[in-house]
This record gives sequence, C-alpha cells and structure tokens, in this order.
Amino acid sequence: MDRRKFIKSAAIGTMIATTPTFAKEIAPKSIEQTMVDAVEERLKKVMAIVGFGNFNIISFDEVIKVSRNYSKVGEFTTEELAFIEELFYKDPKEFGFYGIRTCNDLTQPICKKDVYKVPKTGHYIFKDYLPLYNRLVQDVGDTLILTSGVRSVSKQLSLFLNRVKRSNYDFCKASYSLAPPGYSYHSVGDFDVGKVGFGLANFSSRFAQTKEFKKLKQLPYVDIRYFEGNSDGVRYEPWHVKVI
Repeated sequence: MDRRKFIKSAAIGTMIATTPTFAKEIAPKSIEQTMVDAVEERLKKVMAIVGFGNFNIISFDEVIKVSRNYSKVGEFTTEELAFIEELFYKDPKEFGFYGIRTCNDLTQPICKKDVYKVPKTGHYIFKDYLPLYNRLVQDVGDTLILTSGVRSVSKQLSLFLNRVKRSNYDFCKASYSLAPPGYSYHSVGDFDVGKVGFGLANFSSRFAQTKEFKKLKQLPYVDIRYFEGNSDGVRYEPWHVKVI
C-alpha cells in the first residue's frame, strides 16, 4: 500500500489485545523451521553486503538482485521464495495479530528521496516526520535517540524471522513482539526512540521507567502506538512513536 494512501485510509481495529495465552500456537514443522533458518540467514548475508543502514530501506527486488550477484549470499531457492510469499500474504490473524496491512506488495520500495538518514544512528526517518523527531529531541533532550526508523518489507521480514527463531519457531509469540512483514507502521512513518547508552533495554518495559519516556509521555503532540491493551494484539511498546 502506498504510504500516503495508507495514511488516508488507516482504520482503528476492533479486537482488544490481552495478555496472550498462545492457545492456538502453530505447531513447529521441520520444513518451516528449515525455511525460517535459510531465509533469515540469507537476509543477514545481504545486509552484510549492503550495510546495516542501507538494509533498512532496501526493497525485496534489490535483495533478490544482491543474492544473484554475490556468491557469498547465494540465490534464493524456489522453495524459499514460495515460503516468503506465503508468509507475506498470509492472514496474520492466524498468529493472533490484528493490525492493519501497511504494504500490499512484497516488492514495494522505499523512495530514497522521501527519507533522511539521521546521523550517528544508522536509521532513516521519512522527511515528512523529521520535524516531529527533531521537536522530540529538542523537548526531551539530547539523551533521546532514534533506535529504529523506516523499515522496508525486507527489513521487517528479516526482523520477524529472527524473532520467530528466538521464539522457538512459534509465530504467535513472535507476532506478539513484532509485526509480521507487510504490517509494520515503520513502513509508513512510525519510529522508535530510546535513551542514549541504554542498549537493548530501550526495547523493554524498562524504557518506561526512564526520564526520557516520562518527558515524552507528557508531550501533547505525540502518542505511543502500542499502548497497553492495544487492538493489534501487540505487547506494550513505550518506545514506539505513533505518527498517524
């Protein structure tokens, strides 16, 4: 879905999220695990070629091109491509995720002229929302930093598969922590912020205890995307700034 079209058509979900029981966990299958491992590893190799920053905005068409041109990566197999397509177009409600689709096409690109790379972060912000980010830093303080910005479908796919692996190949648990590819608000403007020097704790409930978050929460012009009890079926994310 085009980012601007999405902004105009975004709707509020109707299902209210609660602490998940994962009663409908998808049984791990050896073939599924093999595909998750293979695709995630190949995407990591692509990132090693193009660089961390560029991988944030790389399209899937570009990923395919890199895989074909670099023997260190190796071309995606027919089975791997079929797995990727199935995952992208699958209804995520099967995983307990009820968010809105933000990208309709697996190959949807990020227009480089629409984004700005924030210095010293390796991440991008859509230029439309750069004034918002700069205002946050000014009002909260220079200890606030961008921890994740624009994400292409390829980047979200890589992150999601990594989360699946870390969740013992349980797609339900993975979806509770991270939106499946095609459903991330990072592709249409949202971004994550954190405290300088706080590391991975920025992506935990510990961030809600920082002075940076407490200042952020008091600002009238900003909101958090995944509040407690949100309708998407996602955990509480105090670091995820909502722009739409």
